[in-house]
Amino acid sequence: MEYTQLGRTGLTVGRLVLGTMNFGPQTDEADSHTIMDTALDAGINLFDTANVYGWGENKGRTESIIGNWFAKGGGRRDKVVLATKVYGNMGAEGEAWPNHDKLSAVNIRRAVDASLKRLQTDHIDLYQFHHIDRSTPFEEIWQAIDVLVRQGKILYVGSSNFPGYKIAQANETAARHGRMGLVSEQCLYNLVERRAEMEVIPAAQDYGLGVIPWSPLQGGLLGGVLKKEATQGRRASGRAAETLADPAARAQIQAYEDLLDKHGIEPGEAALAWLLTRPGVTGPIVGPRTTEQLASALRAVELELSEELLTSLDEIFPGPGPSPEAFAW
Repeated sequence: MEYTQLGRTGLTVGRLVLGTMNFGPQTDEADSHTIMDTALDAGINLFDTANVYGWGENKGRTESIIGNWFAKGGGRRDKVVLATKVYGNMGAEGEAWPNHDKLSAVNIRRAVDASLKRLQTDHIDLYQFHHIDRSTPFEEIWQAIDVLVRQGKILYVGSSNFPGYKIAQANETAARHGRMGLVSEQCLYNLVERRAEMEVIPAAQDYGLGVIPWSPLQGGLLGGVLKKEATQGRRASGRAAETLADPAARAQIQAYEDLLDKHGIEPGEAALAWLLTRPGVTGPIVGPRTTEQLASALRAVELELSEELLTSLDEIFPGPGPSPEAFAW
């Protein structure tokens, strides 16, 4: 595993991040534990989750699976940089009770304590805001975070799905009060979805945030979906299926797979390796359902993409260009 610093912090993390969203809904607890053991053995040390993972009536289930894994001992907790998130409503399904979601000081306090209990730990290394809260001022948010830092319950704070102006707003507010502010941004970013290059990633770089892309394969779209369809009869689903319904997009993905077949590279590994070449990126989140999928992701760290191939990928998936030139002059 290769390592880097998380943004402007002194925290060292691997260039791949283990995403756990499938733990519970798609991968049972025993297999989830095996995947985490395999990831740790391979040198992956940043594990990402969220309080709402498990979804529906099972919200919190994923954190509980991780907590049970920590409870096995063997230095697991000390080796892991643990990241979770707050924002989603954790009330019972169908109940919209006030103050059980978003980023009020009340909910942040409640959510941290609940996550710590499920995770069976006394602190969270990276506590991330899962979405912007249009109702809560950052003065209130940072005051709540100050208390938790002093209590030793959290160490660093990150954002997820923030636009560039909110990253700036959050960190300017933090700076006015002598606080560290955000140190990471977790955003949707991959070869197909490159809008983050306009403002989110430049803002993250200017404020010293490490960029942690989620959905690096765009819901499986960049993982060789057409080849699997032709050879294994596996039909795309979700976001990938919606994209492939567009003939122009389907032709784009076909060109991508043909290019990588010519170079003898697996599409999914190339998509991850491409993100590792991008400025500001700490490491993409990989969310394996099996150890085989994890092994494929690990190979991407050692994969070097030639300048010729990078140029060809840009031709197939052109980025939006910098802001404001992307939409003005």
